[in-house]
Amino acid sequence: MKSEKLLSYTAVFEPAEEGGYVVSVPMLPGCLTQGETFEEAKRYIEEAITLYLETLKDLGEEIPRELSEPIITRVTAPDPV
Repeated sequence: MKSEKLLSYTAVFEPAEEGGYVVSVPMLPGCLTQGETFEEAKRYIEEAITLYLETLKDLGEEIPRELSEPIITRVTAPDPV
């Protein structure tokens, strides 16, 4: 039996103005989705990542891999208003 290899990607969950979350994966440009709840958005982005990687494989393109943990922090700037 072949064991399944799992890849891990950073997903950014941003609250949407109308409610729910918009989710993107910086390492996979254009891979994004949304959901009404965090759990739904997480499930949808997992599906989107799977489809994205399958498409890359089908096209014979390289599968991007995150090699280290990203540093995520908020940065402030003055409001120009």
